[in-house]
Amino acid sequence: MSNNEVVIGLEVHVQVTSLRTKLFCGCSSDYRDKPPNTNVCPVCLGLPGVLPVLNKKAIEKAIAVALALNSKISEEIVFVRKHYFYPDLPKNYQISQYDRYGLVPVAVGGSVTIDVGGLSKTVRIRRINIEEDTGRIVYPEKTVLGSKYALVDYNRAGIALLEIVTEPDFRSPREARIFLEKLASILEHLDVADTSLEGAMRADANVSVGGKARVEIKNIGSPRDLEKALSYEITRQLNIVKSGGVIERETRHWIKERGITVPSRAKELEGEYRYFPDPDLPPVPVTAELIEKVASSLPELPDSRAKRISREYGVGDYMASVLVLHKRLCDHFEHAARACGNPKLVSSILINEFLRWLDEADIPLSVGILRLSTDRICKLVQYFEKGVVSIKLLKEYVRLAVLEDRDPEDLVKQGITTIGEEEELERLVDEVFKENPKAVSDALRDPKAINFLVGQVMKKTKGRADPKIVNEIIKRRLAEYGS
Repeated sequence: MSNNEVVIGLEVHVQVTSLRTKLFCGCSSDYRDKPPNTNVCPVCLGLPGVLPVLNKKAIEKAIAVALALNSKISEEIVFVRKHYFYPDLPKNYQISQYDRYGLVPVAVGGSVTIDVGGLSKTVRIRRINIEEDTGRIVYPEKTVLGSKYALVDYNRAGIALLEIVTEPDFRSPREARIFLEKLASILEHLDVADTSLEGAMRADANVSVGGKARVEIKNIGSPRDLEKALSYEITRQLNIVKSGGVIERETRHWIKERGITVPSRAKELEGEYRYFPDPDLPPVPVTAELIEKVASSLPELPDSRAKRISREYGVGDYMASVLVLHKRLCDHFEHAARACGNPKLVSSILINEFLRWLDEADIPLSVGILRLSTDRICKLVQYFEKGVVSIKLLKEYVRLAVLEDRDPEDLVKQGITTIGEEEELERLVDEVFKENPKAVSDALRDPKAINFLVGQVMKKTKGRADPKIVNEIIKRRLAEYGS
């Protein structure tokens, strides 16, 4: 291993948000936006004398994930107690799973194939566990740093959680991000998790540089933050190595607001967790009939869906692969493509413009879909095909729809449409020629210089001129000049 080689492994924790109740009790799994410590009961609070009862649907969801990731499903599921100081779990241990000493998780092995810069890479899965989530530690100052005290909300404690552990197969932050995005898509298509919900998908990343000590970064909340956190941590470790320092084996916390990782605690060894089988939960057999039942109900998964969309709608492999990264976006595309026609234009609107403005303004996908509804997309397609708006103006319509919730029909009524009348455009071209004689001379010698003149006309019309007609008029005028 070279001094700079990066090795990354992930532990991804995913809430099974499609369940109605918690993993071992009847409390509602809909805990978000509830008053603190109200979505709890004696079982998830771990009060004396209570017994957990397993949510069978959670096992079915876990088996579905194992099948989708080509993992080997265990013949029985054994729950263990993981002991540690848990300020956010009242009983001070977590019901989880372990893969040693005769104990088995839901599944082992498997893989996910990702595309990195046009190259295919296989990421191996080590195991899939099912466990209960912890509560939430709330910091009054929004971050660990600066808060003089912390509050605990137990509403989340006991929510069904899948832990998907990879082998250390990543060699860059980008690869890790692409994997997490692909995994989120698979989970959404399986109806296991809505990963857009706060806290529904969290990743712990283990990273080392040049074979040095492994550092863990805890509770990273999104693929984008995963890439940022890993980039920062790799740079930090490289700087320590270059300066002759020693990298400490530790757990660090990602401070999103500051874009840094900070020390949290010394890294625990597995023996410190004191795993042992939970005496209140007997082993759960996983029968062939149960696996067949789950397998027969599996939906179309992202890779298969991308191939079908590319073939059925003619949008190309790349566009199809981007669409399926978000199940809700892909559903929106298919609905709009059937309703509006012109699937290539619809896919371009959604991928090149819609996603861009969502990302820039940090608008949730669900909100964006309401603003750029199928009805509004159909209007855009219709206006473009009839020449009411140019491609440049169409992009502006998308921006206004996403950011300001403007209806394309209202924009047309206000006269914000493409100027296609040749007489008006000829007048504007003549103005541009008079104002830019040098550019005209350049265009007479070099056809590429025409683009500057077209841009000046577009500037005068605030992007409303039909660029195709403008181009034709300019070429005609230049021909007249040259004759």
